Amino acid sequence: MTEQKGNTTKEGLTSSQAKILQEKYGKNELTPQKKEGFFHKLLEVLSEPMFLLLIVAAVIYFILGEPQDGAIMLVFVLGIISIDVIQGWKTDKTLKALKDLSAPRVKVIRDSKEQTINSADLVPGDLMLVSEGVKIPADGEVVKSSDLCVDESSLTGEAEGVWKTTITKADSENKDYWRKDYCYAGTLVTQGSATVLVDKIGVLTEYGKIGVEVVSAPESPTPLQKQIGKLVKLCAGIAAVLFVLVSGITYLNIPDHIFKDRIIESILSGITLAMSMIPSEFPIILTVYLSMGALRLAKKRSLVRKLPSVETLGAVSVLCVDKTGTITMNQMTVRETWAVDDDKESLVEIMGLGCETDAYDPMEKAMISYCESSGITKEHLFGGNLITEYAFTNELKMMGHVWHHDNEIIVAAKGSAECILTLCKLSDTQLKQAEDKILEMSKEGLRVIAVGFMKLQNEFDIPKTITECSLSLCGLIGLADPPRESVKQDIKNCSKAGVRVVMITGDNGITASSIAKQIGMPNSDKIITGDELNQMSDEELREKVRDVSIFSRVVPEHKMRIVKAFRDNGEVVAMTGDGVNDAPALKYADIGIAMGKRGSEVSREAADLILLDDNFSTIVDTIKDGRRMYDNIRKAVGYVFTIHIPIAFSSLLAPLLGISPAGLMLLPLHVVLLELVMDPTCSIVLERQPAEKDIMERSPRNSKEKLLTVKTLAKSILQGLVIFAASFGTYYTALQSNPENAAIARTMGLAIILLSNVFLVQVNSSNSEFAFISFRRLIRDKVMWSVIAGTVIGLLVMLYSPINTFFKMAPLSINQLLSVVGIAFISVMWYELIKLVNYLKNKISLNLRLNGEE
Repeated sequence: MTEQKGNTTKEGLTSSQAKILQEKYGKNELTPQKKEGFFHKLLEVLSEPMFLLLIVAAVIYFILGEPQDGAIMLVFVLGIISIDVIQGWKTDKTLKALKDLSAPRVKVIRDSKEQTINSADLVPGDLMLVSEGVKIPADGEVVKSSDLCVDESSLTGEAEGVWKTTITKADSENKDYWRKDYCYAGTLVTQGSATVLVDKIGVLTEYGKIGVEVVSAPESPTPLQKQIGKLVKLCAGIAAVLFVLVSGITYLNIPDHIFKDRIIESILSGITLAMSMIPSEFPIILTVYLSMGALRLAKKRSLVRKLPSVETLGAVSVLCVDKTGTITMNQMTVRETWAVDDDKESLVEIMGLGCETDAYDPMEKAMISYCESSGITKEHLFGGNLITEYAFTNELKMMGHVWHHDNEIIVAAKGSAECILTLCKLSDTQLKQAEDKILEMSKEGLRVIAVGFMKLQNEFDIPKTITECSLSLCGLIGLADPPRESVKQDIKNCSKAGVRVVMITGDNGITASSIAKQIGMPNSDKIITGDELNQMSDEELREKVRDVSIFSRVVPEHKMRIVKAFRDNGEVVAMTGDGVNDAPALKYADIGIAMGKRGSEVSREAADLILLDDNFSTIVDTIKDGRRMYDNIRKAVGYVFTIHIPIAFSSLLAPLLGISPAGLMLLPLHVVLLELVMDPTCSIVLERQPAEKDIMERSPRNSKEKLLTVKTLAKSILQGLVIFAASFGTYYTALQSNPENAAIARTMGLAIILLSNVFLVQVNSSNSEFAFISFRRLIRDKVMWSVIAGTVIGLLVMLYSPINTFFKMAPLSINQLLSVVGIAFISVMWYELIKLVNYLKNKISLNLRLNGEE
C-alpha cells in the first residue's frame, strides 16, 4: 500500500478523497463486525421454555378439536414473540449506538481543518494527529514530531520507549525492520505529539498481521445476570414439579372423560401452571433496563463502555477524582508572578522557552498566552534553534529545553517548585523568601511553578540530565484554575448520599487543601503526599484513608495503592483518570471513569465509563441515575413475582378443589393474554420511573446484597397473595353460586388480575411516595398512558364484543363491572396504608430528633 494515496498535502485529504479511498481499502478494522440475522434472533426467542410451552398448548388445542382456541393461542404467541423481537431490536440498536459512541477516535486533518473521526474510518493518505496517551490506530510515516516517544512493546516485546524522528531526518543507513521514522498500529504514545501520514490500515498493518486471527474473549455473566439466571432456573424447576402434580390431580378429577381427552386435559392444566410459574420477563428486564439506562446516561454526557457496570453505580461509596479539569474548570490562567530581583521580563521569557513549541498541555498554553499578552511573541520565543530537551517525567516533576537563543546557549527549566529549588544556587535568605512566597501563593489556591535558567559557553557543556544542571532561579508562576460553579452543591449532595469524595492531584497539598475548602470538602485539612505514601505500608495506608480525603503530589502509580486501600476497607470505589499510567488503577477500581475530552485512548479503553464533558456534576448525576436504574430493576422483579403469584396459585388451587378443566379460572389462553399485558408493563413502564426524591439521601446499597432481598420478596408475596385472594375468591364465589355459568366467574377473576396490574404499577413505583404522587410525576408520559389505555380498552373489547366467546369469557353487568373495579382497587391500594404508617413513623422520629438536638 505504498502507492499514491491521493493528493496528500499539509492540508490533508478532502472528504471526497477519503470516501473514494475507503471504498478501495475498506474500514480500518482487523475483523469485520458480525451481524445477527432476524431468523437467528427468532430462533433464540423460540428456544425459551415459555414459548415451547405456548406452542405445545396450541398443538394440544388442535388435537382436542378446538382449532379456534389453537389459532388464538398461535396469534398470542406471535404477539409475544413480536414484543420480544422488537425489544431485542431496540436494545441492539441502543447498544450499537453506544458502541459507536465509545469507538476509538483519532484526530485527523481533512478538508484543511482538524477533525475527530472514528479510527475505523482512517484511510491511507490521512494525516493523523497523535499525542500522549493515544493508542496509534494505523501504520504511518512521521512527518512532524515534538518529543515523540512510543511504547512498541506490544509488537517488539521491548519495554523501553522508542524516540521517533521525522521522515526527513531519518538516518538513511538505518536498515532495522522497526523504523524510527514510522509509527505502528497498536503501539502507545507515552510522550510528545506528532503528525503521521497513514500508510497502512486494518489487516495490512504490522499489528493486523499478528492479530487477524485473535478473537475477543467471551464476557462472563455479571453477578446480576447470575442472580437472574438462578431465579429463572429455580422457578422452572418448581414449575416442572408442579406440572407433574397438577397433571396427576386433574387426571384423577375427570374419571368420566375418555382416556385420550383425560390425558390431554391433564397436560393442558399442568402446562397452564408451568407457564404461570416461569418468570420469562426477567432476562428482558435486565437487558432492556441496562441498555436503556446506558442510553439515558449517554444523553447526559456519560458514556457506559461496559454495560454491566451500570448495576455497580448505585453502590459507589468512594469517589476518587482529579482536581484539574474535574473539580476545576481546566481553564488555566497565569494569575500571579513573582520574579527574583523584580526582573519580570526575564522570568516570562524563560518560562516561555521552557514550554513546548507546539503546546498541548493547558498549563503551557496558559503560559504562552501570558507571554504574548506581555509582548513576547511565539516567533521571538521559538525563533532560535532548539538544541536538546529534558523530558518531563512523573518522578522528576520538571522539564527543560536547551536553546540557541539571542546568540546565547540557554537552559530554560520549569516544574514543581520543590524540585526546581533543589537545582538552584540560593542563599538561606533567598531560599526562605522563595518558600514563603510559594506558601503564600498555594494558600490562595494557585498552582505554583518555579522557573530557572542556566547559561552555557558552548554545546559541549550541556549537562546530560536536568538534575546535573546548576540553575539560577528566575521566579515563580502562580496559575489559577477556578472550581466549577456547581461543585460545591455536588459535594454536598455526595455527602448526603453517603458517597465520600477524595481528591487526588499532582499539585501542591496546600493548593489542593485551599481548593477543597472552597468547595466544602470534608477533611480538607488532612493531606497525604506522594512522598509520605511511599513511606507507608499497605496496612498503614488502609488506616490513613479512613479519614484523609486529599492526596497531593501523587503520580499515577500511587493511584492503584489508594484504590486498593479503599477496596480493602470494604468500599466500592469509582476512580477518574486521563493518563496512560492511570489505566491500571481504572481497571482495578469498581468503576473506572475516563475523561472524554482530555483523556488518553488507553485510559478510555480501561474504563467502564467515559465522561464526555469531564464535569464533576456529570459523575454525581451518573451515580444518581445508577441508583434509579437499580431501584427500577428491583421494582420490576418484585412486580413480576407479585403478578405471577395469583396466576400460579389460581392454576394450582383450582384442580386441588376438584374444579373441572372446562370451569378453570385460567386456561393457557388466558396466561398468554396476561403475559401480553405484563411484558410491556415491567419492561417499559417501570423502566421509565424517575428517581425517588430521597434517592440521594440514602446510603449506598451493599454491593453484596442480592437483587431479590427478603424484604422485597416478602412484600411481593404479600401483595400477590392479596390479589390472588381477591381474584380467585371472586371467581370461586361466582362459580359456586352458578356452576353452569363458569364464563362469568372466569371473566370476573381475570378482570380483577388485569385491573390490579394497572393499579400495582402505580403503587410499586415508589417504596415511600404515595401512588398519586408517582402518578402525577408521570402524568404527561405517553408510554404510561398507552399501556394503561391498552389494558383497559383491551379488557372492554374482550368483554363487550363478539370475540369474548373466543376467550371463553362473558360480558359483565354494570354492577358486576363496578364490583370488579372496586375489588381490584382494594386488593392493591391497601399497601398505601403501610406507606402512610411508615411516613408518620418517620415524621415522628424526625421531630423527636430535632427536639433532642434543640
